[in-house]
Amino acid sequence: MNDQAERLRSMVAQSRQEETPAKNTRVITITSGKGGVGKSNFTLNYALGLAQQGKRVVILDADVGFGNIDVLMGVTPKKTLADLIRKEATLKDILETGPSDIKFIAGGSGFQDLLDIKPEQYEYLLEQLGELQGYADYVLIDTGAGLNAQTLQLILASDDVYVVLTPEPTAITDAYALIKMVVTREPGTRLQLVINRAQSVPEGKETAEKIRLVAERFLGVEVPTLCVLLDDPNVTKSVRRQVPFLLAYPNGLASMCIGNVVSAQIKGEVARDLSTKGMKQFLHRMVRLFQ
Repeated sequence: MNDQAERLRSMVAQSRQEETPAKNTRVITITSGKGGVGKSNFTLNYALGLAQQGKRVVILDADVGFGNIDVLMGVTPKKTLADLIRKEATLKDILETGPSDIKFIAGGSGFQDLLDIKPEQYEYLLEQLGELQGYADYVLIDTGAGLNAQTLQLILASDDVYVVLTPEPTAITDAYALIKMVVTREPGTRLQLVINRAQSVPEGKETAEKIRLVAERFLGVEVPTLCVLLDDPNVTKSVRRQVPFLLAYPNGLASMCIGNVVSAQIKGEVARDLSTKGMKQFLHRMVRLFQ
């Protein structure tokens, strides 16, 4: 076991030395305290909004067993992350293409396989997924609802974390519970709120303010709001059509909200020059069997 741990440490050290600082890939995990809040739909259309601004985006579907990014696009994946871990595929094999040339990776049982990964598989995983460094401007990780060990690792390893919720009391309570668990583990995690299906902007802001005040008072952290997405019947129509609402209904309320937040975010990142860990650093933090 000690020999395996030492080998993994050596691989990590060597990979870090080989990283190029020229262009980092921002890794964003998108999560929620409960299901049914529109997390995957937000992830997909947010990715499309970034793509429309000229950004290269890869979605990694980490909702093991219940992933639906492919369903929302009407695309059936041929290979998954599990095939990559088993060394039965390359990154090129598992990268599927969606609308507006966004790419996505289906998780399969991949994140469960990470628990039993062997040193040679880890080396291959670093080599293959490490190619996303510089290939994509953004890697968006769509997790399952709630917080388990795998989701927590994804959150702690990412540059930014978006917590999606609706104004419903149960969604607010579950979102705060997730935030509390994350902050207890790592207070420095960059968390932001996505308020979805708000009946009005004031309702969305009020929902966000409830969490912000409680987090500030009891956790001592600031949780800002990324955006408020207004309730839009076109979203349900787009799901039935398996066409993202940003493409099916570009002038709808939800689409305009996505467009606004993407434009504001890109401008904000340029102005603030936010630091990124990059894809390889994300992988180093994600896989901790050598510890």
